[in-house]
Amino acid sequence: MFCHGNRLVTGSNTKKLRLWSVNGVVCSPDEQHFVTCGQDGSVRVWALPNNELLVQFQVLNQSCECVCWGPMCVVDGGRAVAGGYSDGFVRIFSVAQAQMKLRLQPQRSAVCALQYSEHGQVLLSGGRDGCVVVSCPITGVTLRIFNDHKGAPITTIQCTDKQEFGLEGNELWLAVSVDRRVSIWAADWTKDKCELLDWLTFPAPSPPEDAASLPPSVAAFSPERGVVVYTGYAAQKELTFYCLKKKQVQVQRDTHTHTHTHTHTHSLTQFEQRQVKMSFGRFQDFMWHSDSVHLCSFSPSGTRLFTAAHSEVFLWTLVGL
Repeated sequence: MFCHGNRLVTGSNTKKLRLWSVNGVVCSPDEQHFVTCGQDGSVRVWALPNNELLVQFQVLNQSCECVCWGPMCVVDGGRAVAGGYSDGFVRIFSVAQAQMKLRLQPQRSAVCALQYSEHGQVLLSGGRDGCVVVSCPITGVTLRIFNDHKGAPITTIQCTDKQEFGLEGNELWLAVSVDRRVSIWAADWTKDKCELLDWLTFPAPSPPEDAASLPPSVAAFSPERGVVVYTGYAAQKELTFYCLKKKQVQVQRDTHTHTHTHTHTHSLTQFEQRQVKMSFGRFQDFMWHSDSVHLCSFSPSGTRLFTAAHSEVFLWTLVGL
C-alpha cells in the first residue's frame, strides 16, 4: 500500500494490484489526523498536513463499512477510532497504542453508520436491517435498541450539542434510512434518557429499476440552530431545510446533491463535484476525480475537504469561501 500525492493505492496478497473501494474518510476533531476505511477491511490513520500513514488496522475477510473518531482517551492520552464492519461487529482501536481496544457486536447485519455521542458516553451504530443500537464504548454492553427504521438500511447517524425544544437532554442525534425517513432525538445518556423529538418522511416517486443509481438519503444538523438539512431521492433534485421549532420546511433549493456536511460555522454541500457555501452561494468546482464522487467530508474548521471516488481519496484546501 502506498500514497501517491492524495491518491491511495493498495495491493493484494495475490501479487496483483487491486484498488479497494474507500468507504469512509473522517478528519479528527483536532485536525491533526484523518482516518479512512475500506472494502479490504482496513482502517488507516494518516497525519496532517503531510498525509503520511501513521498506523493501519486490518481485519481479514470483512469490509469496513464506516468509521468515526472517538473522544480523547484519559488512559493513554490519545484518541480512538471505531470501525463498523460487514459482519456486524464494531472494533475500537487506540491510535496511540496501535492496537484494538474492544470488539463488540451490536448488529446482526452489516454496520452501515457509526457515531460517538457528542460527549462520548455512548456509541451509536446503524445496521443494514434498520436497527440502531446504543452501546457502551468501554464495556461493549448494549444499552438501548431502536427499531423505528427497521427494514431500511441506516445511511447516516449524527450528534450535536443540546438545542432547547422542550425535551429533557443535553444533546440531539438523528438517524436516516434509505427509505427517506429521518428520526430526531433528544438524549441525556448520563441519565439513560432518550426521547423522540421529530419524525420526518420525505415523499418520492416510484424508484427506477436500477435502485443502486439513486442518490443516498442524507441529513445533517445545520450550524443554524434548530435546522436539519436533508437530501435524497425525490421528484425534484433539491435540498430541504427543516425547522425543528416551527416543524415545517423553511426552504428548498433545487440541485443534484450527493452529500451534505457542516462545520462549526458553515454549511457546505457537495453537488456531484461542486462544493458550495450555502450562506453566500459561492462555489468551487473540483473536476480531478476519475470516477463519480461518493464521499465528502469536511474538517471541523471547514478549511479542508476530503472527497473519495472508488479507491481515490483527495484532500483539498479551501480558499476564498
